[in-house]
Amino acid sequence: MADATTPKWLNPSEMKAWRRYIVASRRLLEALDSDLEPHDVSMADYEILAQLSDAPDRRMRMSELADVAMLSRSRLSHRMKVMEKAGWVKREACPIDKRGYFAVMTPKGWKAIVAAAPDHVESVRSRFVDHLTKADQIALAEIFERVGNELRNSDLD
Repeated sequence: MADATTPKWLNPSEMKAWRRYIVASRRLLEALDSDLEPHDVSMADYEILAQLSDAPDRRMRMSELADVAMLSRSRLSHRMKVMEKAGWVKREACPIDKRGYFAVMTPKGWKAIVAAAPDHVESVRSRFVDHLTKADQIALAEIFERVGNELRNSDLD
């Protein structure tokens, strides 16, 4: 019986899958970020703008935005300062919760995402989606649903 402190090392097949995922995902995110540079928008900014563009009245509580954008509250606060300086978003105090704030997309922010979205979706398509069969898409969606659910559940522990 293995010692409780002995790691269960990855076998060659597991290591190959893990390493290829890590390398490809990092390269993909770098490429998507690079493809947004002509719009002066980073992937982090784009994700925040996309979440706000889908929200009612293009506004969302900062805490909720941090959760859906997968950012820590301090990281979101930093991104918001940069994006406020660009004129894409503003913060508004929550009238009900004096400690809470809303992130609100400005008309300039709306223009920024409308301009960047066609190039971004083309980048996602050419760098990722076009390399997958329909079966690959279904398998990846199922795999990452499972992984994501497990990670969310472990965060609750």
